[in-house]
Amino acid sequence: MKPQQNNRSREGSTSRRESGAGAYESHGPDVTIRGGAQQVAEKYLQLARDAYIADNRVAAENYLQHAEHYFRLVAAAKSPRPEPASQT
Repeated sequence: MKPQQNNRSREGSTSRRESGAGAYESHGPDVTIRGGAQQVAEKYLQLARDAYIADNRVAAENYLQHAEHYFRLVAAAKSPRPEPASQT
């Protein structure tokens, strides 16, 4: 295969690095979710609610743990970052 053909096949692929800052692709249990950290967290919360209603508490807990991870990313992005101390 020529290098040009190989590059073309990768153009459609997405990853966090290629999609830019703030965009995520989560491969959770039985689902792939794309979007910002807040969107991904909210989707996992909805999946957890649905699993709980379906009386699947193990799946609900799993989705909640995924949601917690993305809520931590949101909180980290909102928190002010300390400025590095100047070395004089």
